[in-house]
Amino acid sequence: MAIYFDERSKAFYLESRDLSYVFRINEHGFLQHLYYGRRIPREDVGFSVALPDRGHGCCLPGSDRRQSMDEYRNECPIFGRSDFRESMVDFTFPNGVVGDFVYDGHKLYDVKPELKGLPSVRGGETLEVRLKDMAHGAVIGLYYTVFEDLPAVLRHAEIENASGEPMKLCRAYSFAVDFPGKRYDAVTLPGAHMRERQTERTRLGHGTFIAGSKRGVSSSQMNPFLAIADYAATETQGEVYGFNLIYSGDFAFRAEVGQCEYLRVIGGLNDYGMDKTLAPGETFVTPEAVMVYSDEGFGKMSRAFHDLYRDYIINPLWAKKPRPVVINNWEATYFDFDNDKLKAIIDSVEGTGIDTFVLDDGWFGARNHDRAGLGDWVVNEKKLRGGLKTVIDYAHSKGLKFGLWFEPEMVNADSDLYRAHPDWIIRAEGVEPCPGRDQYVLDLSRPEVRDFVVEAVSRVLRENAIDYVKWDMNRALSEIRWHHDYVLGLYEVFERIIGAFPNVIFEGCASGGCRFDAAILRWFPQIWTSDNSDGYARTAIQYGTSLCYPLSAMSCHVSVCPNHQTGRNTPFASRAAIAHLGATGYELNPNNLTAAEKAEIKSQVDEYKAMEGLVLGGDLYRLHNPVEENLFAEMLVAKDKSEAVLTAMRPLSVANGESVILYPEGLDENADYEVLPQKIVRKGATLMRAGLVAYFPFGDFGTVTYRFRKA
Repeated sequence: MAIYFDERSKAFYLESRDLSYVFRINEHGFLQHLYYGRRIPREDVGFSVALPDRGHGCCLPGSDRRQSMDEYRNECPIFGRSDFRESMVDFTFPNGVVGDFVYDGHKLYDVKPELKGLPSVRGGETLEVRLKDMAHGAVIGLYYTVFEDLPAVLRHAEIENASGEPMKLCRAYSFAVDFPGKRYDAVTLPGAHMRERQTERTRLGHGTFIAGSKRGVSSSQMNPFLAIADYAATETQGEVYGFNLIYSGDFAFRAEVGQCEYLRVIGGLNDYGMDKTLAPGETFVTPEAVMVYSDEGFGKMSRAFHDLYRDYIINPLWAKKPRPVVINNWEATYFDFDNDKLKAIIDSVEGTGIDTFVLDDGWFGARNHDRAGLGDWVVNEKKLRGGLKTVIDYAHSKGLKFGLWFEPEMVNADSDLYRAHPDWIIRAEGVEPCPGRDQYVLDLSRPEVRDFVVEAVSRVLRENAIDYVKWDMNRALSEIRWHHDYVLGLYEVFERIIGAFPNVIFEGCASGGCRFDAAILRWFPQIWTSDNSDGYARTAIQYGTSLCYPLSAMSCHVSVCPNHQTGRNTPFASRAAIAHLGATGYELNPNNLTAAEKAEIKSQVDEYKAMEGLVLGGDLYRLHNPVEENLFAEMLVAKDKSEAVLTAMRPLSVANGESVILYPEGLDENADYEVLPQKIVRKGATLMRAGLVAYFPFGDFGTVTYRFRKA
């Protein structure tokens, strides 16, 4: 049993193999947080709660001033009851009276109840604790889910207006955790379009640190991930607490260091612009938050996130199934293509091992540029004589599967759809809407718009033998304050379309990695990691992404040089080596490659196929961070430690520079490993402690790859 309630001490123990999370019902009916960290015996830890005399503090009625709410470690801090730190929930009733929530019972579930309208982790033993507002009768349900084999606690809240009056929500976060007085850093994943998820470490001081998005999407500018780490925490040492929100819209994490040095972390829906009033009897469900604990640095934290998402978020049909190795025509042709150009690309990959041709933007409506056609999901037969079927049949005749690009959430003003339904876009009454990339966002909070999108995409999939879909989304949401209803509508659309076509693999995309989050992984087993396909730039992007998301979720393509985003030239072999650290593919025209490069594709695909099992299910060890040093290195190790692969890049060549020694991690210390290409056999312990000298090719951006197999 992973959840235990001690009747004597009124304490709840949430436990896994490596984790304990403990809180209790105190004498006032409040939920008092006691412990979150490495597994400890199941015994009273209330003695660890500090009770100093704070003469300046406010206290609850009937308590002494040693119980100041200024440093009370609260499982669900509510605004207004003398706790002046960040609150998890805030609301108002017409009379303006604040809530007074106390314990009102709990329930255990062998399997977690589904979150209405929201994606969540499958399964898990779950605890529900009910808090009731003694002033109005409103109820907050706090949900905790644990797995015995993972150091994770999943949390969300359900807020029910059980009063007879309207209840205006001002804040509804998914979790709150209070940490004891220590020194912490915050690690986040900020960025921009084509520079997504760059790791950034910030020392927390007094006041509130905020990381979030207000763009209607989880965004390239800040990912819904936060890690709280000891000052000295590294990849392999120190305590790290990871937080990730299973949500694709506006979010916020807040980390506040108070006057008494305690740290409070809250996270969930961004309350900026929140506009939600609950009618009597209505319930609001917050997104699920994943909280992961590691006592062995960032590496162990990441491996726990990866295991959780591969086993309990990503569709089991695709989670560990070999992925398509695609050739995508976008950077080869952009909008300028016809049947002959596409067939030439299809012909060019024969014998390379590439197994799927993907037709990107430009196949529909008046889509000869990015200013027209979105919303008109009817094939442009001026470009494609005989329709999609001619290209699909040709790809299939050459032994390739066929994929197709869509951007169903958007519409151009120059489209038949917009001319017929200009009111279907997100807009504010009396205000001319702002275009983004010459397009507008369809209002998916409206059922008739959702029905249109579902039918438009489904019709194309019904009428054509399509094996793969790339679902794009290329602008943020504007004009409205509250984006949550849009996100819920989007999830319904995903469920209806993707649920109806279970044998089609869907890849997510949003201006590259603008919506790379755990919620998307519920329907899309892989996501286009970034529109920046430069081999060197991808090292930092993929390194940061891996802090939370598994390599199997990253779509990574080999593109042409000079690179179309940076103008940089990198070796063909290096581009492939970095692209192999994810679901690999190609974004180029093979007919423009040299004969040697075309011949190299087959060996690259063979190399990827040999390591794909590690990409889909192996343990990741990050050895060197390209943001901090002139070296990138990652290692993938099989769960049974029978094989591994280590890939490294030295971005800049150094004249007469020091030798680079790479120290593998994660091997079986007592096992003999054959190492290729060196063709040596050594013990795992020897390899990990003595290291391997890396002989990089001459010049910039060279890579090396080592394979390890138990001898």
